[in-house]
Amino acid sequence: MSREQISNSIEEISHKEVEFSPPARGLAPAGDSLQHSEDETGFASELTEDATLALLERLDLPAETIEDIAKNPATTKSRKVRVALAAHPHTPRHLALRLIRQLYSFDLMQFALNPAVAADLKRFADELLIARLDSITLGERLTLARRGSTATAAALLIDEEMPVFQAALDNARLTEAAIVKALTRAVTSAAFVEAICRHAKWSMRREVQIALLRNRHTPLARAVEFARFLPAPLLRDVLHVSRLPERIKEQLRQEMKLKK
Repeated sequence: MSREQISNSIEEISHKEVEFSPPARGLAPAGDSLQHSEDETGFASELTEDATLALLERLDLPAETIEDIAKNPATTKSRKVRVALAAHPHTPRHLALRLIRQLYSFDLMQFALNPAVAADLKRFADELLIARLDSITLGERLTLARRGSTATAAALLIDEEMPVFQAALDNARLTEAAIVKALTRAVTSAAFVEAICRHAKWSMRREVQIALLRNRHTPLARAVEFARFLPAPLLRDVLHVSRLPERIKEQLRQEMKLKK
């Protein structure tokens, strides 16, 4: 992409004319490749934030131009520019990873939800965000629980604060598999188990009910209710590996006999 094409692109998107000055220092011509690089060197320092964001909307922007923008400290001070650079499909992987590490928590959340971003970069953003959960405020965790990705919501299921894991349970991206996995963890709290037992959506899922029947915190009344939905052979297998107290398991076995 030539300097003239870049200027025309900015004019089309932002409806502003952006003038570029020639490079501060010249180099002797050394072929088309060098001339292309030199033609774009230095222009990034003259771009405003809006002009840079407009330029980064071009999906055909070459990697060389993106790297030139990323080298300008004045430009990359902008949070929006860092996000746009990291998300651009032509941003070199090493540069994208470095930029993702610099994102704030909510920017990481949005980045991980961006359908245009490569799956491995979204996963990396999720991992960074999850690693920060212990150090961010309750209010931020509540927002992440409500609006975050599947991975973030799943990680917040084991949060110590009830409002946080309740919000995660209501996250539309949360999966049944994530809840089953959380119920198998040794650190699962009684409050979390009871919240799932009462949840209008998740308490009706068979795999969740089976996981609850294996969890030591499930109350007797709810265990009896869930057991009634299962065939006797399946219930027998579930109770064989269940961590429910023996008195509850015995009660369920009696219920199972009455079903025959």
